[in-house]
Amino acid sequence: MREVVDPVETAASGQGPTVLSLILRARPTLLLVLAAVGLAAGTLLQWFSVSSWSVLTLIGGAVVVLLALVTEVVFSLRKGEFGLDIIAALSMSAALWFGEYFASAIIAVMYAGGQFLESYAQKRAESGMTELLSRAPRVALRITDAGLSDVPIAQVVAGDRLLIRTGDLIPVDGHIESGLAVLNEAALTGESSPMRRDPSQMIMSGASNVGDAFEMIAVCSAAESTYAGIVRLVTQARSSKAHMSRLADRYSLAFLALTLAIAGLAAFFSGDPARIVAVLVVATPCPLILAVPVALVAGMSKAARTGILIKGASALEALAAITVVVFDKTGTLTTGEPTVTRIETSRDPDELLALAASLDQASAHTIGRTIVEEAKKRGLRLSKPITVKEVPGEGIEGFVGNRKVAVGGWNFIAAKTKLVARPLGSARRSAMSYVAVDGTCAGTIVLEDPIRNDASAAIDCLRQSGVKRFTLATGDRMEVASAIGKVLRLDAVKAELTPIEKVETVKMEGKHGRVMMIGDGVNDAPALAAADVGVAVGQRNLAAAAEAADVVLLRNDLRHIAASLEIARRSRTIALQSVYSGIGLSVIAMIVASLGYLTPVQGALLQEVIDVAVIFNALRAL
Repeated sequence: MREVVDPVETAASGQGPTVLSLILRARPTLLLVLAAVGLAAGTLLQWFSVSSWSVLTLIGGAVVVLLALVTEVVFSLRKGEFGLDIIAALSMSAALWFGEYFASAIIAVMYAGGQFLESYAQKRAESGMTELLSRAPRVALRITDAGLSDVPIAQVVAGDRLLIRTGDLIPVDGHIESGLAVLNEAALTGESSPMRRDPSQMIMSGASNVGDAFEMIAVCSAAESTYAGIVRLVTQARSSKAHMSRLADRYSLAFLALTLAIAGLAAFFSGDPARIVAVLVVATPCPLILAVPVALVAGMSKAARTGILIKGASALEALAAITVVVFDKTGTLTTGEPTVTRIETSRDPDELLALAASLDQASAHTIGRTIVEEAKKRGLRLSKPITVKEVPGEGIEGFVGNRKVAVGGWNFIAAKTKLVARPLGSARRSAMSYVAVDGTCAGTIVLEDPIRNDASAAIDCLRQSGVKRFTLATGDRMEVASAIGKVLRLDAVKAELTPIEKVETVKMEGKHGRVMMIGDGVNDAPALAAADVGVAVGQRNLAAAAEAADVVLLRNDLRHIAASLEIARRSRTIALQSVYSGIGLSVIAMIVASLGYLTPVQGALLQEVIDVAVIFNALRAL
């Protein structure tokens, strides 16, 4: 049994692991030490002809492990799980019953050794995830009227004013109060270059301050922050039990029946009860108990090291069967950040851009900010707008100097200029921002959300990985979606979808195979949850989609999705190789033991060799 500890609460409170959790973590080591000491002491006492004490020592070491094993079996049966540990308990009990004390002690060492190897393998396999947990912020420097004070991160609430010193980790999500911050966000996004953030941008917990000290305002508690969400995903990945592991447990009834049949026939025809013990010993099913989880956890670790956080072993197994991919558009196949591609006007383009950008300084709209950034890139001088009025989602108007300027969509500008004919032009993937000056339509600023540089390469990699069908599911206009589908050679395009219609699209694609949905925002969450595997990508909205997804790309590179498929398929193959080879060798050894060619002690030693071989084979998934 393992104690479940919430690392988010532990990190937030600043407390270390409990005494009980430390004991439970050390349990495999303690069992192995006790079993090994019992076997070694019993052997030495037998060597010095102290038979009675030798027997007691051998029995003592075996009984300690047997009690722990029986406890595991009872807990499993109470939860309705019939596991393979039952065979191990039978073999140890039979050895003690028939007086094969050395064999029982060896079985105890074998079983305890298998548990220790599993624990060691999981620790080694999870090493790629440990860095995320160790970096979790634990304290924050809060600013109050009384001055500065260090407080546990759990006490930080929305609205708190915090001081972030050079080298500090950002404790919670928030906004910079003033000025600029230079942050290293590699742990969150995989981007190694420091990023500059201003008060208009959200800063995420877990990033580190590599610039000057600054003040920030918290917008949430520690448990609700970005880094806590990622830590939560790691915990789920560690504690999950794969479908393949449950499938291995289903083998237990058939394997137990086969084992008892061989043992019974051997005893019936030979009349030697020792053969029952020998058969049961070599039937101890460590390959099935250990190989599958070790291989899959190793695969998750390998994925984590490449910036792919897989929530659990079940998700990793499902990845291996993916043949259909459904993409969101904005922020997934495109950058999600519109850029000015051209200016259509009979005037000086820079003059028109300067007027529009001057007015858009007063707007928080994404397109307005893009126009302002473009003007700054061109080195244009911007004026302060006055008498500004904005209609959210439609447009903005006001005075720039002595010129009356309006910027917005067609309907907004048409109402200001009394135009009835829309200007020609624009590419199908474009967004149009119309500009009116002194009551006359003066031109159009054309913006596009460009396709990501890695999108085409990622789709090619996925095709090579065995994906047969690609579909675009977006809420954007059909003409925009169709243009992107044509460029990326997608098999189907579904546009102007609501979040619920995206779910229906994912379900419909299921008739073509196992479906992976890839998205980056809150509106994608239902579809991510509905797919066989949901993948959250992107830097800006990573936390929003991650909770519903099975896989999170910590590095903003779509090509890593194909890498996750390859890792999943290799891990599954190695797991099955370990199971089939281990069980095959055990069956051969049972037959040999039933014919009298293996004593219980020899069988125990042989089974230990088989166990070690299949576990280390499973570690190849690393």
